[in-house]
Amino acid sequence: MTVAMSGDCDSDDLTLLDAWWRAANYLAVGQIYLRDNPLLREPLAPEHVKPRLLGHWGTTPGQTFLWAHLNRVARRGEFDPLFVSGPGHGGPAVVAAAYLEGTYTERYSHVTADADGLRTLFRQFSYPGGIPSHVAPETPGSIHEGGELGYSLAHAYGAVFDNPDLLVACVVGDGEAETGPLATAWHANKFCHPVHDGTVLPVLHLNGYKIANPTVLARIPDDELLALFTGYGYRPYVVEAGLDSDHAAVHRRMADTMDEIVDEIAALRREAAEAAEDGAAGRAVPRPRWPMLILRTPKGWTGPREVDGQQVEGTYRAHQVPLAGTRDNAEHRAQLEEWMRSYRPEELFDDGGKLRPDLAALHPGGDRRMSATPHANGGELLRALRLPDFRDHAVAVDRPGGPVAEATRVLGGWVREVVRQNPDNFRLFGPDEIASNRLQDVFAVTDRQFDGEIVDGDDHLAPAGRAVEMLSEHMCQGWLEGYLLTGRHGLFTCYEAFIHIVDSMLNQHAKWLKVTRDIPWRRPIGSLNYLLTSHVWRQDHNGFSHQDPGFIDHVVNKKAELVRVYLPPDANTLLSTADHCLRTRDYVNVIVAGKQPAPQWLGMEEAVAHCTRGLGVWEWASNDDSAEPDVVLACAGDVPTLETLAAVDLLRRHLPDLRVRVVNVVDLMRLEDPTEHPHGLPDREFDALFTPDKPIIFAYHGYPWLIHRLTYRRTGHPNLHVRGYKEEGTTTTPFDMVMLNDLDRFHLVMDVIDRVPGLGVRHAGLRQRMADERLACREYTRRHGEDRPDVRDWVWTDSGEPDGRAGRPGAAADTASDFPDDVRTGPDQHDPMADVR
Repeated sequence: MTVAMSGDCDSDDLTLLDAWWRAANYLAVGQIYLRDNPLLREPLAPEHVKPRLLGHWGTTPGQTFLWAHLNRVARRGEFDPLFVSGPGHGGPAVVAAAYLEGTYTERYSHVTADADGLRTLFRQFSYPGGIPSHVAPETPGSIHEGGELGYSLAHAYGAVFDNPDLLVACVVGDGEAETGPLATAWHANKFCHPVHDGTVLPVLHLNGYKIANPTVLARIPDDELLALFTGYGYRPYVVEAGLDSDHAAVHRRMADTMDEIVDEIAALRREAAEAAEDGAAGRAVPRPRWPMLILRTPKGWTGPREVDGQQVEGTYRAHQVPLAGTRDNAEHRAQLEEWMRSYRPEELFDDGGKLRPDLAALHPGGDRRMSATPHANGGELLRALRLPDFRDHAVAVDRPGGPVAEATRVLGGWVREVVRQNPDNFRLFGPDEIASNRLQDVFAVTDRQFDGEIVDGDDHLAPAGRAVEMLSEHMCQGWLEGYLLTGRHGLFTCYEAFIHIVDSMLNQHAKWLKVTRDIPWRRPIGSLNYLLTSHVWRQDHNGFSHQDPGFIDHVVNKKAELVRVYLPPDANTLLSTADHCLRTRDYVNVIVAGKQPAPQWLGMEEAVAHCTRGLGVWEWASNDDSAEPDVVLACAGDVPTLETLAAVDLLRRHLPDLRVRVVNVVDLMRLEDPTEHPHGLPDREFDALFTPDKPIIFAYHGYPWLIHRLTYRRTGHPNLHVRGYKEEGTTTTPFDMVMLNDLDRFHLVMDVIDRVPGLGVRHAGLRQRMADERLACREYTRRHGEDRPDVRDWVWTDSGEPDGRAGRPGAAADTASDFPDDVRTGPDQHDPMADVR
């Protein structure tokens, strides 16, 4: 622990700084309580107080104190400062600071720099039609939603990637510090390059309490606290203020400490730059031990010491509204007036209500104000990506289903070129799964960024790189959000089942985007792009725990104009989709694609056209000859597409007179009503594709009820039958997995027989053979540990005649000799297929 006493800040400076702090606190209290009489030019009356008191005071004075001192740092000019407010509901502090710096009035011209503007500022806070009580998109200078506990430090580190001049002061509340994501985020200092990236100054704000309980870090011994952060790799500094501390002395300690911290950061960066220049001579760039600040202040500092005979300042009672009855309780109202007058507003604002010029001069000007920095409005800094032509990476498809490729491996070649062409504007994030998800081609042009110890044998690990991996989905999401919000682009690749870990983070980001669309000064930012692979249908060894496609459902709950979900069936459609997503702004794009070898269906130009439409008839797989079909087989997702086409193959050979139309869906939102989603297909076009009155058998990647939800308004919805994942999973083979969920080709044929009028009676025998095929396939997997070869190696042919037996009913008889004489052909109560139909 180090506390400097440099004396660089004289007493007059500290007096002005304290006055600015008092002004910010006065504005914060006014926001919580007042609807009129903003400068207390008359005694406080009931009608001056809001009827509903909503807000949080406890964290506010510590944050205004820090902001005041960071303005000294900003005026030094060495760094571009950004303030991230992590504690819940610190809105009054940041709004007050933005107003004092003039940014609030610039952004909202009706909130003027005078008494009328103060009245408006106060009245709008936590008021119907006004602004939230936490730091929000409406707050100038913010990139972090104040109620989103746990992610502030991840956002801060994401913001400094590729931003070498940026200094992010991230306030971490001691309640927030108890969350898992925040506890993990202290390790982000091992993922920042000391030259190419900026610097995060974490500030642990220890005010002792959460809503009703003490915080863990405030109640452990000081040596343990310091050892904790030393162990995380930081050099901790401490500034403390008690209930009765002299404010001038505390300001002095804080000013001296901040001077030393900034000097140390500058020195560490210089040393790192010099080491980098000497790198050719073999000198390594050591990981700095960056400073962090522990700021210990009373909860509700400078507020009422006691209320109704109970201590408030310095206790959990200061967390929200210390004086809850000020409108109706004269004693409380008098105490509120005394509290507000203790800040001496008559010394802070002139007769018209404008901040004194000498106080206004304490912050830097223009974009260097923390509330005005373009880094907190990333769209102002956004540069379009230079995207290579994805067609150069196309898989050659001479006939549908002919070639076999791993879709995400093909995509990896294109992403490699995206990385190459955007060396400071694009990053790839993932929880130790970039190579597992077949994107390892990127490592031909970049490394995984890691500033910890690197030893011989590590795979593409280096202090600088465009890929950032940590085994925490929270961190990957937080880093990417911070990167996007400060004006860059990225891609988050993850196993499908475990992306649920960031459900709440997706919620907050989507809500942020939704609000910013109605804020004129907020510029569009790069979209949040997910690539989900290792998906539900190919978790052969991981089994049930890794089988969950429900993130799609979660995303679709968000505002329609924000979310897009894509299910490309092969590599070429994946390339086209990814190119589109990286060009978009202000969206959440979810792409689900497989990484296993699979048939490729469309040539590149066909793929582009299909993705542009979002869905369409695959005429080469259909035999309705532009006439009215008897049945529509629809599919969305790579495995459902494969099973659908295999089912079509069976239908062609065994029911050749049946007119089948195949519709493939890439853009899931095309299914929704156009009044509900901007991508929604008009009813007339939907009916033309799916028909208004014919059976529709829909093979879908995820939970089947989502398709019903998206299409419930459509004319043909009563005829729609969806097959998808129904929470049946285990460690098993790929085909056994689709059978468990009735998504297999044989069951799809059974569905057609059941739902096309007249087929059930005439083709009962065929239906029975399909059920027998399912049983035979199940037995084969149990005996041999793999799928039956005719199913596993099935190939589509243009003629409809398969290569080999290709799933021909009765094929099991050809392999029956492989089975022992006691092969079980009947159901078993312990068998997941016991209810096979």
